[in-house]
Amino acid sequence: MKILILGGTKFAGLHAAREAVSKGHHVTLFNRGTRPAPDGVASRVGDRLLPNGYDSLQGLTFDVVIDTWSSSPAGIKSAVEALRDRVRHYVYISTISVYDFERGNAPYSESTPLFDPGETDNQYIRDKVQGESIVSGSGLPHTIIRPGVILGPAEWLWRLPWWLLRMKRGGVTLAPGPRDLGLQFIDVRDLAKFAILAAEEQLDGPYNLVSEMGHVSFGDFLDAANTVAGGRAELCWMEAQRVVDAGVAPWVELPLWLPPADLSVYSCDVRKALGAGLTVRPARETIVDTWKWVASLKKLPSTAKVGLCPTKEKQVLDGCC
Repeated sequence: MKILILGGTKFAGLHAAREAVSKGHHVTLFNRGTRPAPDGVASRVGDRLLPNGYDSLQGLTFDVVIDTWSSSPAGIKSAVEALRDRVRHYVYISTISVYDFERGNAPYSESTPLFDPGETDNQYIRDKVQGESIVSGSGLPHTIIRPGVILGPAEWLWRLPWWLLRMKRGGVTLAPGPRDLGLQFIDVRDLAKFAILAAEEQLDGPYNLVSEMGHVSFGDFLDAANTVAGGRAELCWMEAQRVVDAGVAPWVELPLWLPPADLSVYSCDVRKALGAGLTVRPARETIVDTWKWVASLKKLPSTAKVGLCPTKEKQVLDGCC
């Protein structure tokens, strides 16, 4: 197949490009040319937000386009308009964050109501809901992939990498409870495999893309991260409400952790994707391979902005552990 990937040099797009090449497909990347392209692909430079931004693709046609765009819906509209007559299928990487969980029931399936863009202040959610609307209304055969939390090598949001480096630092480490809190995420490489599968099989419509609910407990996840990073940390488990009362921000200061009353993001129904061929690797494999990537870095990425600072962590732990 001739596959066009819009982006293709960062996280999901990068792994999709590598997966497509490994399957023997002819891959072309379209981006602004600011990062090196992976081996085995052709590249075309352009800016989707500029007039005539797609000129470098003139004369080319593709079986499928894979689009990982996560910003203004104008970028989706320009892609659809420029590529409508050049592609046979459109794969759009969206997010489970488009769901208005308060209007649905767990486990949340693909039929869960979406947010009204005018009724949310979250720009990312508005952009993704509008992006889905543009793709689904384009008249092109399409797949909309809705991942949950995406982890794995090259994770620039720095959630799992933060925990791994915290474990490497060692010492008494705040572990927010409960230990048996069930995580539900997708390894970026499993996302990439499913995106290429969707292209090959021309899957239709939306698909939640995460592991099954309770894929791994938070306790086992942190234990594995500690072991992989050298086993230097002594986990001090603290009751969830006590963590919140101490002024620790869930998700931001303690990446991936949410209080038990706010677990919609870990409560999605993935049966449709599993039935279509989704495979999910063990959590430990994601942790091990992410650590290898982190250890290979010469410096922290500029996007590494999450995590609890050591001073605040010590204050929270004093008198408890």
